[in-house]
Amino acid sequence: MSSDAISPKERLTRVLEKKSVDRQPVICPGGMMNAAIVDVMKTGGNILPDAHHDEVLMSGLSEDVSRCTGFENFGIPFCMTVEAEALGSEIDHGSLACEPKVAAEAFPDAASVEFRDIGKMLQSDRVETVIQACARISGKHPDIPLIGNLSGPISTAASIVDPMNFLKSLRKNKADAHKLMEYVTDFLIAYANLMADNGASVISIGDPTATGEILGPKMFEEYALTYINRLAESINRFGVPVIVHICGNMNSVRHLIPSIRSQAISTDAMVNLRSLKEEYPSLVTMGNLSTYLLEFGNPATVSAQTESLVRNGIDIISPACGLSTSSSLENIRALTDTVKESRASGSTR
Repeated sequence: MSSDAISPKERLTRVLEKKSVDRQPVICPGGMMNAAIVDVMKTGGNILPDAHHDEVLMSGLSEDVSRCTGFENFGIPFCMTVEAEALGSEIDHGSLACEPKVAAEAFPDAASVEFRDIGKMLQSDRVETVIQACARISGKHPDIPLIGNLSGPISTAASIVDPMNFLKSLRKNKADAHKLMEYVTDFLIAYANLMADNGASVISIGDPTATGEILGPKMFEEYALTYINRLAESINRFGVPVIVHICGNMNSVRHLIPSIRSQAISTDAMVNLRSLKEEYPSLVTMGNLSTYLLEFGNPATVSAQTESLVRNGIDIISPACGLSTSSSLENIRALTDTVKESRASGSTR
């Protein structure tokens, strides 16, 4: 199977379905793991923060990212605050070089959350911008995968409730915590459905607050696993595959990773993906080139580390986490070019 005979969308789809491919896909999903770096924005003229609010600029920036970096996908939005804003939190939309962040959570604690109509929240300006951008991108580029990004249930909940009070409620006020998690997950399911209906071919879930280091194995299983799986299974019923990114050192929850019902698992740089694949052969693994290396390394070192991932049979090659906006475009091209020049059989099943 030659690389000319398979489109980027088909290549990624086949890997997620555990089918044979000519080589590994190389992608950067978007959301918390987006590649809208300063150098890309300067070349294309579609800049942030304006592109957070305008579907033409958002779709244009996603095209700039793919064209300049060589990543074989489009990925929107370019932050993790769309959900929090729709759910009522105050957002600082950032700048050209600084990503948006939650300026003030909507509620002090889980018990205080006001449960609003999900249909109305989906009509918020930024949700509509993402959905309209999905339609524009997918209509123009049917052979390139469009990845729609969600903040995971734990991270979304912690972005609308004071994070420390939220984490305390997971232990001390479980009834309210679960009620909040159900509400947030219902919103995320509905939002993902809109993205899928408007052309998103994959949904990526990034949940940086849902780590073994923060939650521990018991709470990870009770909350993170429960609600990520409910979300992933609902998205799969829309006919769309799911990627889940797990941040940090996952040693304490490693035994639970095969229970995540996604089509691929993406991990941080400190995780030995070769070892994870050997321990759990059924997993489709994604990652995990150091973003520190992409910012501060050089093309030769980036290429060497990428070659190691390819040789180790990592199924989808990508950065390990979110890229700094000052990352080197030359280093990113070293990553993507190295994968495209490879003919490793590691991702062939």
